[in-house]
Amino acid sequence: MKRFCLVLGASGVIGCAISEQLAQDGWSLYMQYNQGAGVASELINKLTASYPEQEFMTIQADLTAPSAAEQIAGSIFSLQAIVVASGQALYKLVDDTSADEMDALWKVHVQTPIRLISLLASKLRHNEISHITMIGSIWGEAGASGEALYATVKGALHAFVKSYAQEAAGNGILVNAVAPGFINTKMNGHLSDLEEQALIAEIPLARAGSPTEVGDLVSFLLSGRANYITGQILRINGGWYI
Repeated sequence: MKRFCLVLGASGVIGCAISEQLAQDGWSLYMQYNQGAGVASELINKLTASYPEQEFMTIQADLTAPSAAEQIAGSIFSLQAIVVASGQALYKLVDDTSADEMDALWKVHVQTPIRLISLLASKLRHNEISHITMIGSIWGEAGASGEALYATVKGALHAFVKSYAQEAAGNGILVNAVAPGFINTKMNGHLSDLEEQALIAEIPLARAGSPTEVGDLVSFLLSGRANYITGQILRINGGWYI
């Protein structure tokens, strides 16, 4: 039987890497995107050509919209895994952050994904083992000056993972987070070359991580070889935060 996974934020760099790795692993995918229509179209064409026996579907939805979770849930049928890779950065001091920006961060990172999980939990329970994997952040644990609101929502996501893992364990739902450190994505475009070099100098492995490496860790969690792991925040940061 086909295994279906929903990937939120599939048009992002990390979301694309996760989707490609899961497709290689044999998963059929629902891939949510908001503004990345071109990327989503290229991704679905690539995966369909490479894995013709699997199914790949895109779902356009703005996670800040009040009914986004209900819209996405209405497009989902069979489901064994959810990967929450949606997100948006915000590089601002707290004093400069508007209420609307705070609200958007909360909805994209926390409220809509959790609401969607609540709507889809009954489908996950149809499986002996199912998976929820959320992309957190090093800043959700360490905190970050200039990104306090981003760190706050990632910290809330981590807290949800630890709590919901305990609620859902009896139904065979494994709930974990992957917390990347410095990963090569366009989210780092605000850094100058000197700033990036100084940051990498702080990392014991002396390099940025790749989106593919994040995808590999998500793949492992959904592989069936990690079925005694739940409620964990798995760090992938080159030793930057231990």
